[in-house]
Amino acid sequence: MKVELICSGFGGQGSLTIGKFLAKAGMQEGKNVSWLPSYGPEMRGGTANVAIVVSEKPVASPLVSYPDVLIALNQPSLDKFGPDVKAGGLIIANSDMCPNKLNRNDVDVIYAPMISIAKEIGNDRVVNMVAIGIVIGKTKLVKFETVKKDLTSFLAKKNPDLLEANLKAIQRGIDLV
Repeated sequence: MKVELICSGFGGQGSLTIGKFLAKAGMQEGKNVSWLPSYGPEMRGGTANVAIVVSEKPVASPLVSYPDVLIALNQPSLDKFGPDVKAGGLIIANSDMCPNKLNRNDVDVIYAPMISIAKEIGNDRVVNMVAIGIVIGKTKLVKFETVKKDLTSFLAKKNPDLLEANLKAIQRGIDLV
């Protein structure tokens, strides 16, 4: 099993964090991973993306040109990376920020209102966690329990209210698919 992903969005939307948590979870589950971020000097508000590879075998290169999975948090990300997703792959797009659908019928596409879901949960900062939930629910790439354990150790003492919102967001993403 080898899955290549690209997560992309505006700086500050959490696309790099999606990649970090998926890669860490894969590593904690004994898989081989790579995490290669790319962002402009302006970061917040500029375009940011990360390439992640999760594999049973050693990862030869962290570069992902033709992903199996794309998480697009905004329209420019969908436009830029959507055409390169492998046939039979998966595109997860934030429908709140991607008004123009991609014209492809050879991939599975999930348009989810991630910002709306985050607002229902009560925290705009958990949009990226909705996306992680969709990835987990649709692909079973990593286990929810692994991500939950990592998030808990990261946020439990520092920001327990954010922890609860993040876990709710992941569960909502899983429930969507």
